[in-house]
Amino acid sequence: MPLVPPPATTVTNAPEWSVGDLASALKRTLEDAFGHVRLRGEISGYRGQHGSGHAYFSLKDGTARIDAVVWKGTFNRLRQKPAEGLEVVATGRITTFAGKSSYQIVVETLEPAGIGAWMALLEERKRLLAAEGLFAAERKRPIPYLPRVVGVVTSPTGAVIRDILHRLADRFPRPVLVWPVRVQGEGAAEEIAAAIQGFNALKVGGKIPRPDVIIVARGGGSIEDLWAFNEEIVLRAAAVSTIPLISAVGHETDTTLIDFVADRRAPTPTGAAEMAVPVRADLVAEVDELGRRGREAAARRVERERSDLRALVRAMPGADAFLAGKRQRLDLAEARLMPALAANARAFRARFGRLLERFGRHPPALVVARARARLAQIDHRPRTAVTNYALRRGDVLAQLGRRLVVGRDTTLSRARAENVRAADRLASLHGRLGRAATRLSERRRTRLAGLGALLGSLSYRAVLARGYALVRDAAGDPVRNARAVAGGQALALQFADGTVAVHADGGDAPGAVREGLAGARAKRGKMPAGLQGAGQGSLFDG
Repeated sequence: MPLVPPPATTVTNAPEWSVGDLASALKRTLEDAFGHVRLRGEISGYRGQHGSGHAYFSLKDGTARIDAVVWKGTFNRLRQKPAEGLEVVATGRITTFAGKSSYQIVVETLEPAGIGAWMALLEERKRLLAAEGLFAAERKRPIPYLPRVVGVVTSPTGAVIRDILHRLADRFPRPVLVWPVRVQGEGAAEEIAAAIQGFNALKVGGKIPRPDVIIVARGGGSIEDLWAFNEEIVLRAAAVSTIPLISAVGHETDTTLIDFVADRRAPTPTGAAEMAVPVRADLVAEVDELGRRGREAAARRVERERSDLRALVRAMPGADAFLAGKRQRLDLAEARLMPALAANARAFRARFGRLLERFGRHPPALVVARARARLAQIDHRPRTAVTNYALRRGDVLAQLGRRLVVGRDTTLSRARAENVRAADRLASLHGRLGRAATRLSERRRTRLAGLGALLGSLSYRAVLARGYALVRDAAGDPVRNARAVAGGQALALQFADGTVAVHADGGDAPGAVREGLAGARAKRGKMPAGLQGAGQGSLFDG
């Protein structure tokens, strides 16, 4: 195996430095050369005091930047506290930081020098957009209470999206649609504006669900890092968005113009997730509480109605008390019914007696004869009226004829036509009168026949035809009872075929006559064996 000679050693007279020795030499050289300096620049990247009490930031101008540090003891003595975007004059010592191989200024005093270029541009853009009304409160829209889909515009690789997803999962899990964009650097503003417009372009019910709320989020950074959210293209896209928008850019102390255009501003991305959805556990507890209160209210209502029903039942009278008055009225009506029925029967008997008496004074034959005589008297009147009308119409027609002789032919023809029509109307009227007279005569004959039949059925003569006789006194008045007949009184017995004059002897009938009458009554009124001895009883007996 061949032997490899060792490399040749380079001979030089340059001294060897360790890294620490070189850092120390540079530090001394820099501090000796510059010592105390006054720097004018814009504060950038300031985040407040560190946990140790020190403050770190950068001073920059249009061409360069330098790191700055304010120690805890010096910070408390500063009259002008550092603020992001503030242009200041810092007095301090230039030194190095060996751990990063960088140089920095240790600030001892700060004096304000005016608003920096970035802040001046920001304030001018804010003023112009506010004048257009993009920051008006009436443009703000309410955030949906429980969105179905949450859209997020942010970087997909940062901690922001993980914070939002974690917070949504803790509060109320909702589907999240992420539109990945760059959040700083060249082209970031165009991507953010395109994402907002893309979410608004989604159709409701499409393949990709349209979010109900949009969160535009980014972590903290300097004003240069957050400048994409101050660009006009982003602000106008947020202003015309039809979907409610929540801005969550930077930390609580960071302010960008999208915060003024958005419908809600969240101090942090986590806060934006809390604004987007409610706490599910709180909702469940609230629903349970409302359900419990609803059940208790229903139970109280039922118990109150039950109590009211018991009170009403106690106040309601019993069945006996409720029916007592009706029973009394029923008894009173029953007591009044019997006399009323008896009085009604007496009234109808009296009315029937008056009808019989009237028919006795005016026999049906006589009434019919009188009606026929009146009908015969007026039977010639329709014919006379028709004749007189025809005569008057003939006279009128004759006059018209005489007047038409001297008229024109057209007038004569019209008169003739009128004469023909008049003759036709006269004939028609004569026929109608004849038919009307015939119908009237028929109706009156029919009515008269019905009245005659009714009179015959109600007349006492029909009773006489069955073998009865009507007893009249000397004045012709009917005798209604035996007590009205005196001894030797002249009477007239009217039968169906004539009248016989008799005299009353004033005593009881001879025995033979009484026996004959009794036998006749027994023969006429003999009842079946099962009904003998069983009286009919009164209709009005209880």
